[in-house]
Amino acid sequence: MRRALRLIRVFLAASISAQLEYRANFVGAVLASLGEAGVALLGLSLLFSQPGVQEVGGWTFREALLVTGFFMLTEGFISVVVQPNMTKIAEAIRTGNMDFTLLKPIDAQFNVSVRHLNLLRFPDVLLGLGLLAYAASGLTLTAAGVLSAAALYLSALVIVYCIWLGLSTTAFWFVKTQNVTELFNGLFGAARFPATAFPVPVRLVLTFVVPVALITTVPAQALTGELTPALALVSPLVAAGLFALTRWFWRRAVASYTSASS
Repeated sequence: MRRALRLIRVFLAASISAQLEYRANFVGAVLASLGEAGVALLGLSLLFSQPGVQEVGGWTFREALLVTGFFMLTEGFISVVVQPNMTKIAEAIRTGNMDFTLLKPIDAQFNVSVRHLNLLRFPDVLLGLGLLAYAASGLTLTAAGVLSAAALYLSALVIVYCIWLGLSTTAFWFVKTQNVTELFNGLFGAARFPATAFPVPVRLVLTFVVPVALITTVPAQALTGELTPALALVSPLVAAGLFALTRWFWRRAVASYTSASS
């Protein structure tokens, strides 16, 4: 664990040094973050702007705003940590740099997961935290609800990471995986709204097929005290199962890799 944390500090310092060379990009990144937050809030506002609408799918505006906050927070996690690393897997395989990654005396999956950090998109994280704080200020929360929401959201981040890693690992056979990850991004856009706002068939798909509801809706339900014990168990079980599956899938992909020089 100490070695992993030390390596993360080294990778973080290297990323900061590289990105400070292009400080003007920070302004563009902030504008992009504000634009994404504006789109998310606009969609939510349209749902509640209809005359006489006080709740959508059993959620008040403040409660639904919690879901949007978790969505923005997850967008930040993807933009800062997941996407910069996962998109480089296919490139490393195509150019042969994966050979050097596999030869390094550290776990290859760990290396490809945290080597590159896009700190220019950190404002996404701050916006998500800000939305959560604003929404929570108008609600009555309990310490148990906050702790359970934090634990379930950690499970949600594991789910996000595993989905991206699983899709990106297919590059060992197909090389180009951009279209597949873009498909997930399209489906993940539905996570900015509470899952119960959708029809039952769509809700089941978003919970059990592409589990985006577990990423945003479930932690928000834990905060508001409306989460059932059965659903509370689903998220960590899915996270643990996906992590074990993607770990096995990664090892199988590495074992089948013949290197660019073969």
